[in-house]
Amino acid sequence: MSTEIAPHARPALPSELGPEPILAAIDVGTNSIHMVVVQIRPDLPAFDIVGTEKATVRLGDRDPATGELTEAAMERALQALQRCRAIAAARGATQIVAVATSAVREAPNGRQFLERVIHEVGLEVDLISGPEEARRIYLGVLSGMDFQQRHHAIIDIGGGSTELILGAGQEPLCLTSTKVGAVRLTQEFIHTDPISPSEYTVLQAYVRGMVERAVDEVKAALPPNTPLRLIGTSGTIQALAALHAHQSQGSLPTTFNGYSLALGDLQQLVQQLRRMPFAERQTLPELSERRAEIIVAGAIVLQETMQLLGCDRVTICERALREGLIVDWMLSHGLIEDKLRYQGSVRQRSVYNQARKFRVDVSHGEQVAQLALSLFDQLRGQLHQWGESERELLWAAAILHNCGHHIDHSSHHKHSYYLIRHGGLLGYNETEIELIANLARYHRKSLPKKKHENFRTLPTKEQRRLVEQLSAILRAAVALDRRQVGAIASLHCRYLAPQRQLLLQLHPARTSEDCALELWSFDYNRHALEAAFAINVAAELVPQPLSAV
Repeated sequence: MSTEIAPHARPALPSELGPEPILAAIDVGTNSIHMVVVQIRPDLPAFDIVGTEKATVRLGDRDPATGELTEAAMERALQALQRCRAIAAARGATQIVAVATSAVREAPNGRQFLERVIHEVGLEVDLISGPEEARRIYLGVLSGMDFQQRHHAIIDIGGGSTELILGAGQEPLCLTSTKVGAVRLTQEFIHTDPISPSEYTVLQAYVRGMVERAVDEVKAALPPNTPLRLIGTSGTIQALAALHAHQSQGSLPTTFNGYSLALGDLQQLVQQLRRMPFAERQTLPELSERRAEIIVAGAIVLQETMQLLGCDRVTICERALREGLIVDWMLSHGLIEDKLRYQGSVRQRSVYNQARKFRVDVSHGEQVAQLALSLFDQLRGQLHQWGESERELLWAAAILHNCGHHIDHSSHHKHSYYLIRHGGLLGYNETEIELIANLARYHRKSLPKKKHENFRTLPTKEQRRLVEQLSAILRAAVALDRRQVGAIASLHCRYLAPQRQLLLQLHPARTSEDCALELWSFDYNRHALEAAFAINVAAELVPQPLSAV
């Protein structure tokens, strides 16, 4: 989801964005808020960075008793986001894509903070999961580095979490997110200045234990006897590279892209930094005050991960999550056709992966999806005005609507909501996953009601209307495949506007089939369509296809 600087009645189409649109991407992190403003070059396809902004707001400084974001931290973030929006507008950006990560994900009042951002800043910020954050970091790195079809691990050390990714320049082979970050570890483990030997030993052991599982996942996904290169992103790793460059070369490179830091040199830096009090670290020109405070914990994460991976050096990439947001936006707007084409189907692959994980009958899901999308397409422009993005949400819900059977048949629609909501779908933001889960939740039994928490807490009236209407379409499609044998091959809609009457002409897969159970099931469930669209609905079996009217 993106925020338009100059609001339109609907999101702009690629053809309406101009030949080289300007886009801003904002990462609301645990330690800092970062923004990049880019000019898109669709003919390459690529983008040029035309502006950046950073504010260290420390959203991760949460209330130790409740875990909530503090009022002071939220105020710092709101002011920073106001500045970002103003700078983006001044740079000519027409849209802003913004995401929030670890600190907001974990805070009990994280969603309330995002609502404040909407009301006080006029900016929509998507809350993304750890694996989704890792996927977009991977996209960002691919936009700035050529992997040459060799396997690379990527490590991104943030304030609240560390993402470890494996890929070879095509689709990612492993995406992990671990709750070890420079801010989190500093707050929880470092209480002496400089850090005492006992605290250092405990922190080192804790980090190793936490990242070991992610490292094992990367190793398991790596083909046997395959060399592994390590790429590092994030402010922590760039700060360590800057310290190394200044000490070894006496100056900083013009860019850190491609700069290499050996494990042995990193270990020397860690030993040096751990013995320096905070006041002394502050005097290092390569470290800001905020970075100096958390650099020891961040350096330990990099050191332990490199040792576990068996990598003797890390290569720096300056592109990461923010640039990944740009690439993801270009993919979703059809502006990348050749390079990274594989990522264009990440949503579909993720849905099918979830279907396999929860042992969904995919053939039934695809049949339901076919009927639901046919209804959606034929009613568009007559009974609804939803577009392609909403159509894709309906498709995902149709494929996954029965996944709750994986837990239990009883109330499986409610189980489907939970599994979709927490199953880690990739390529979708938090709001889209919530909508897919709600659509699946209402494919049977009760219609959407405000007393249902999952429906009541949808942030906008438009989203609740979407769930009411598209869940009714999905419910009808599920009813029309009642026996899950594909008895109804296709359907055509006849809508009589003056009478507000909808007639469904159902075409059986076999002419000898009376489809009595499907007709009964549809009649039993048609009230959902009638309520959602304020119409009267009927269905009839027509052996030979008729043209839609």
